[in-house]
Amino acid sequence: MAQDKIRLLNEVQSLVGTICPDVDITKLTLRMEEVLANYDTHRKSHEELSEDIPEKINMFISAMKIEGLSESTIADYQIELRLFAAHCKKAVAQVTTIDIRNYLASLDGIMTSTVGKKLSVLKSFFGWLVREEVLLRDPTAKVKLPKKAKRLPKSLSVEELEIVREACETDRERALIEVMYSTGCRLSEVANLKKSDINMQNMSARVVGKGDKERHVYLSYKAMYHLRKYLMGRLDDCEYLFVTVRKPIRQMSNASIQREIRIIESRVNISKKITPHVMRHTFAQLSTDAGIDLADLQQLLGHSDPATTLTYSMVSEERKQQAHKRFHMQ
Repeated sequence: MAQDKIRLLNEVQSLVGTICPDVDITKLTLRMEEVLANYDTHRKSHEELSEDIPEKINMFISAMKIEGLSESTIADYQIELRLFAAHCKKAVAQVTTIDIRNYLASLDGIMTSTVGKKLSVLKSFFGWLVREEVLLRDPTAKVKLPKKAKRLPKSLSVEELEIVREACETDRERALIEVMYSTGCRLSEVANLKKSDINMQNMSARVVGKGDKERHVYLSYKAMYHLRKYLMGRLDDCEYLFVTVRKPIRQMSNASIQREIRIIESRVNISKKITPHVMRHTFAQLSTDAGIDLADLQQLLGHSDPATTLTYSMVSEERKQQAHKRFHMQ
């Protein structure tokens, strides 16, 4: 313990001497010895230091739960932060910008978007620690998010959409395709829809999207027809709109809906992949091509940032330009 006190004294002297070169080290030492005489000094072991980040992660996750973040977002935070803690066995106060960059650089073979996701989680974590005054500085502040590659959103043409519709063999498959295309909902939003969320009178549905934000989406006549047909054929009393075939009848999970779409895809002979997200893009793209106002599209898709919706306008303009070149540049 006496050795730990001497080490602390030396480290503080060195630190103060670096910050304030003109300080009287002799007076500082005498005064510090008087103060430290009132305390028992214990230097943390490497094992104790390595447990510091997991402890702070638990604090952060608890705070995020109280703030109302979705379960999936919290689960993502936990996974990403535990991976970082396993790599960087330090106290949070000792984590530097170099540690953050070294961690991200060690992640070989992953997409730029994945690196960006991991960095965003770290920025949320360390930013929260600074706001809570657990830390004085944010080691992620100087690390910039990687630029996202500008890729055109994948979507089906009108003809390809019809091919997908024709490939459906069960009422549930067809209802799923029609609801996803008609509403433009995210996968999780479709999975969480309940029968009580559907308003048959005005052909609308109430969905809860990202950030626990509620919005209304709308169903086409075709979607309503196939949804009614699917619901009339069910003999269960489960409250969810899309349910499993096998008993006990329960809500279809995200994974089970994805599996259902893959089954449909296996019957289709087109070059594009078919996923719930592709159906969402198809709704957005075909709506844009038909002339929908971007502000209306933003509300229907549940985008918080108008720039995200603007992507579809850019794609649409490119398609128009290509069409013009094909037919009017001869």
